[in-house]
Amino acid sequence: MAHESAAQINLEDIPKIIEEVQSKYAPDKRTAIFNVSYTLEENYIHLLGETNLPEAKKELLCYLEKSDVVDQINLLPSKEIGTKIYGIVNLSVANVRTKPEHSAELATQVLLGSRVKILKSSGEWYLVQCEDEYIGWMDDDGVYLMDQQGVDEWDKVNNIIVTTPFTFSYSEANVNSAPVSDVVQGNILKFISQEGSFAKVEFPDGRIAFIMNMYVQDYKEWLDTRIQSYDAINPTAHMMMGIPYVWGGTSIKGLDCSGFTKIVFQLNGVQLPRDASQQVHIGELVDTKNGFDNLLPGDLLFFGSKDQSSGKERITHVAIYLGNLEFIHASGRVRINSFDKTKSNFAEGRLKTFIKAKRILSLLGSNGVKLMKDLDKN
Repeated sequence: MAHESAAQINLEDIPKIIEEVQSKYAPDKRTAIFNVSYTLEENYIHLLGETNLPEAKKELLCYLEKSDVVDQINLLPSKEIGTKIYGIVNLSVANVRTKPEHSAELATQVLLGSRVKILKSSGEWYLVQCEDEYIGWMDDDGVYLMDQQGVDEWDKVNNIIVTTPFTFSYSEANVNSAPVSDVVQGNILKFISQEGSFAKVEFPDGRIAFIMNMYVQDYKEWLDTRIQSYDAINPTAHMMMGIPYVWGGTSIKGLDCSGFTKIVFQLNGVQLPRDASQQVHIGELVDTKNGFDNLLPGDLLFFGSKDQSSGKERITHVAIYLGNLEFIHASGRVRINSFDKTKSNFAEGRLKTFIKAKRILSLLGSNGVKLMKDLDKN
């Protein structure tokens, strides 16, 4: 970013500088915070707002270092949070909303045992950043706060993962005992001991429960045995057939289109970005200019609209290609449709709004395709 020296910067240039720093470090407000403004008081430039990006704040101050600046930009996590700037999701499926209120739009969901970063609080709500970097508000029942030592210990213990779509954890090693909580596929809990045909487990908040052995697996063993191939993706996707569409849903309880693709790949050890308009930027572009012959099963298909004059695309939907012109996606419910006009499940609207395809399985660990076993928890 090339600017005049700070001493020569006119006040009219400050909004442009702020905007350029934001564009560089926080182009997507869903995954980064850089809300900065300024006021002029008695010839002093007061920088106001907040960010979770120390480097962005540092660069902005650097450009203005020779000006009379009063830095009032709050760096997140907020100091009011204290040392407990991490949290472990404490519900089978925790809702993350766009505002700190239950009536707000559902932005995404996070599964039990997942780590989040606590950025700030508002009443009984926490602004959290999820493992996929998505940011939103979670109520305090959904997350158990921990400091660095706490989450490090959580990561080091023997954890188990739930491998069945839905079941219950019980207060005793007996299915006739009172439930402690429901659990869904992908949930992670602390393993304590084996109790006959049950695993004794601990929730992040310390609750003790029992889950049938047949429904869980050692997490590290599970992660090490994930095979990132269509042969693994296909049955996982088909297992979710008929699950209803829920805006913001990313779990077996309800899915939106990108929540569906995200959880399918997550259950096979691959972390995708949250939204379709983010997923489209990863992986390898597949040539579909002359049709669908170059597609392979497991490719992601993206739909939306395209401005013919500017070429600008707006991605609004995503699906997983199955082969033979068929694809599986969350649209009303998880279903299979076809690009083939002769088939009963032909989706004319999807054919007309198809934009592009991306190959994920060929670029594991690169081009934005993240393997869960490689993720840095810190």
